[in-house]
Amino acid sequence: MPGLFDASPMAGWLEDYSALYERFQQLRADGIQDLRLWLQQDRSRLADCAGLMRILRVNRQTLRLYEADSQEALLAHLDQVLRDDMLDGFLEELDQMWQGRTEFHGLTVNYTLSGRRLDLSLKGVLLPDAQRPWDRVLVTMEDVTELQDLKRQAQNSARDAREFFEQAPVSLWVEDFSAIKKLFDELRARGVSDFRTFLDVHQEFVGRCLQEIRVLDVNDYTLAMFKAASRADLLARLSDVLHEETRVSFAEQLIALWEGRLFHQAEVQNRTLQGDVLYIHLQLSVFQGCEHDWSQVLVSLTDITARKKAEAYLEYLGQHDVLTQLKNRSFFVDELGRLARKRAPLVAFIALDLNNLKRTNDQAGHAAGDDLLRRFGEVLNKAVDRPAQAARIGGDEFMVLLPSKDEAAAQVVLDNIRSLIDLNNQYYSGVPLSVSAGLAVCRNPAELEQAMNAADQAMYVDKMLYYQEHGQEERRRLT
Repeated sequence: MPGLFDASPMAGWLEDYSALYERFQQLRADGIQDLRLWLQQDRSRLADCAGLMRILRVNRQTLRLYEADSQEALLAHLDQVLRDDMLDGFLEELDQMWQGRTEFHGLTVNYTLSGRRLDLSLKGVLLPDAQRPWDRVLVTMEDVTELQDLKRQAQNSARDAREFFEQAPVSLWVEDFSAIKKLFDELRARGVSDFRTFLDVHQEFVGRCLQEIRVLDVNDYTLAMFKAASRADLLARLSDVLHEETRVSFAEQLIALWEGRLFHQAEVQNRTLQGDVLYIHLQLSVFQGCEHDWSQVLVSLTDITARKKAEAYLEYLGQHDVLTQLKNRSFFVDELGRLARKRAPLVAFIALDLNNLKRTNDQAGHAAGDDLLRRFGEVLNKAVDRPAQAARIGGDEFMVLLPSKDEAAAQVVLDNIRSLIDLNNQYYSGVPLSVSAGLAVCRNPAELEQAMNAADQAMYVDKMLYYQEHGQEERRRLT
């Protein structure tokens, strides 16, 4: 992960929000329910919350973005970087975390060390495997200064607006939502007040609203982004761009408009006319002067596919062991906690430990030991299907989690693992795979850890027998 973090084309900050988490807990204990209102009552509280965040590390792209020679130089001048209207965007981020989201996003303003303003699209992700809540937060930033400057110019001049529309480095759509506005007015006249519930009951209304949108214009960047030969080609094949996932995100856009939010943003998925998935950051804004009928709406779409792939890989690293491709200890602990909260009535555990890994490392080298681990990862990935999970929880220690499985069903899985090991040994030359195993079943949701420990102890008994059978009774440290 460090190499990917440093090489990422996205500006990245690794931060510690654990003190902020503790402050939130204290505020809840003090009876604060509406964080946004509480912060707006005294803006110094925003600065206080900002002071609770600790920066652990930044990558090279961050230093380039802020014109800093080193991380030390950047951190020494944070008061020049984070100032003025930065707190406006920070309030939105805090409110999202207060609501329990593990991801947050928004627009913010920072400054380079030379004083140049930066408009940034920010996204934060609370990383797993934390020692304390929120002690590792990955924040990525995209420089959207050019886009924001262009937007500001567009508000001052129609000519500049047209130039911006044609030359903007993002996909821009001018659309007519007036038919949707009329549908909303009709619903209000009929007494509809809970629009979200209305959509749950009348899901076809979302499709109707999609059909009522009239596209007035798109820019050239849009044609390139969606791989369309012309505007006519794109508009004639809009159904290829929009798919089932679009309905879900569009429903949220409709709810925002119903609630009077005439500017909002979201992450959505579309497809090119060739069928490629596009991950998009969408911003929707009703033009000034059109608030009464929504006859002109500007929709900007920024392609964030590369960023989403990088985030997906980071998420994968947070839950997987890179060597074996199995789930890692962090995921296993989280999954065990989820089963405990769910009060799963029946869970089987299979504890597994590679035999002779230390001896292989000592005699044949760590490359040979890593090869054994990779091979066993192949075995478990083939033998264990969801909802069961196989995880590497230590150097040569593995655990298989089997929800809703009793002893007989778990034994079938273990027998399959041993059969696949035999096949693996026939396929690979060199050091053979060998494992010791223990099995236990939990029928009391409160005793998951006890059952896991029982499986572990059974595995150690099996390992002792293995070494006794192979003439290594003197071995005191089991590996």
